[in-house]
Amino acid sequence: MADEETKTLNVEVVAVDRLVWQGRSKSLVVKTLEGTMGILPGHQPVLALLADSAVRVEPVEGETEIFAVHGGFFSVDSNTVKVLGETAERASEIDVDRAKAAKKRAEDAGADDPDEVAALKRAETRIGVALQAQGGSLSG
Repeated sequence: MADEETKTLNVEVVAVDRLVWQGRSKSLVVKTLEGTMGILPGHQPVLALLADSAVRVEPVEGETEIFAVHGGFFSVDSNTVKVLGETAERASEIDVDRAKAAKKRAEDAGADDPDEVAALKRAETRIGVALQAQGGSLSG
């Protein structure tokens, strides 16, 4: 078991209001404000701010998990990774029609309102994550 633990990551994806996913993973990919990072077992400790983006987790067992994460940060310490987002949701939880409606509302409101700019980015991220999970291309 100890050998297996050094070859996998303990991963938690957490939103402000709930634990979204927890499990053992072979790897994950996150997007920080400085760029995209791949995390494998044995990665050096890191603490970084997250960009609004997809987080991709390759579990030890089961299908790839993709999450839309908005704001927050992630940390790596030993083989423990915590993704702590202001909001986070699994791709399978995303209501694409609702995200498209939110995107349209934000676009109609214009780029002068910082809240609407943030809403537009969240909607684009959610739509992109849903499409990526369905095997489409990532947009936004």
